[in-house]
Amino acid sequence: MNNDKDLTQRGIENEAKGKAREAKGVVRDNVGDITGNESQELKGKAERVAGKVQQKVGEAQRKIDDKI
Repeated sequence: MNNDKDLTQRGIENEAKGKAREAKGVVRDNVGDITGNESQELKGKAERVAGKVQQKVGEAQRKIDDKI
């Protein structure tokens, strides 16, 4: 089914975007830590969590597609 491929593709995209977002958060967190900028550090931590969540959403989308 075309919808199944769409769900799988969206899952793959969400996983990739989530990994990139998590990496961006790690960098921001580290820069904030090095510079002593607590605000940037906290934003980095939040971005890391958001990236992990996005990855899990992508994994779920792919698993749902496998079950359909």
